[in-house]
Amino acid sequence: MTLAVSPVIEAWASARTRVHSEWTAHDLAQGKGRTRVSVVIPARNEQATIGAIVTTIRRNLIEEIALVDEIIVVDSRSTDDTALIARAAGATVVSQDQMTRGLPRMEGKGDALWAGLAASTGDVVAFVDGDLEDFSAHFVVGLLGPLLTDASVQFVKGFYHRPLHRATGVEPDGGGRVTELAARPLINLFWPDLAGVVQPLAGEYAGRRTALERIPFVSGYGVEIAMLIDLLHLVGLDALAQVDLGVRHHRHQTTEALGRMSAQIMMTAWGRLHRGGLVTEPLPPSAMMTQFRRGAAGGLPGLEREIVTSEIVVTERPPLASTAAAVRTLPAAA
Repeated sequence: MTLAVSPVIEAWASARTRVHSEWTAHDLAQGKGRTRVSVVIPARNEQATIGAIVTTIRRNLIEEIALVDEIIVVDSRSTDDTALIARAAGATVVSQDQMTRGLPRMEGKGDALWAGLAASTGDVVAFVDGDLEDFSAHFVVGLLGPLLTDASVQFVKGFYHRPLHRATGVEPDGGGRVTELAARPLINLFWPDLAGVVQPLAGEYAGRRTALERIPFVSGYGVEIAMLIDLLHLVGLDALAQVDLGVRHHRHQTTEALGRMSAQIMMTAWGRLHRGGLVTEPLPPSAMMTQFRRGAAGGLPGLEREIVTSEIVVTERPPLASTAAAVRTLPAAA
């Protein structure tokens, strides 16, 4: 049975969904005035892709056209040459641990994003993942478009087709499995105003510093869904927008890893529901997740599987506005 689309979702999607080709870097640079723009890239062991991403942004959006003012790469405890390659390509590289020195140690992408926001100086900050393949400058241009042309927009989310490469072929939209199996059901059930967001977990987004500094950052993979929920309450649905960025190629996680990511997202949602009074029990500090690895050594008799247990921890940094003075006294460069 086909149901009618919610009027709220339809109206928002119609008014706030754009396509990256609507803007050129030249036009945005001409119209940005005195607005300062930062690009923040969290990266952990991304030596294969980080150089091309930084080089593309520097050449196309700094040297050829003065749209972006700084590129910040956050080295998230890499054990490879990510930091060295990013610096050589023209980025300012900061260490996640250096930027959060003196604060409780946290794990995960969200903590790196928070550190990048603290290190950046832009009035508008765009976030781009460090594992993108075939990266193009239009990713950044598209994210900046609504923010630099519409004063009412506070935050922009990217969306795209995500091909999934399998041994049997390519699924044109096979990526985004955690979105479809975990994030989208949660959003439709508990935050239906956000149901029009095509890819709530997308790693490419941009916002005004005045908004970003007023929300907490969940330390792990729950950061994107938490950001959307918190911004919905802070600035309202009409201040959010989304832009079609085309096609995104990147490395895909194993199903086992996606299961752990989903658990973090569910725990993050639980915490937001508790804050909103929809669940009575607070978010536990951690939870244990049991998974099974087929054919692994040491499997249990009769199961032919190894039991794998992981601790799922969801913590968060407070809004940067409440700690900015202390954080920014630290040296920025790693």
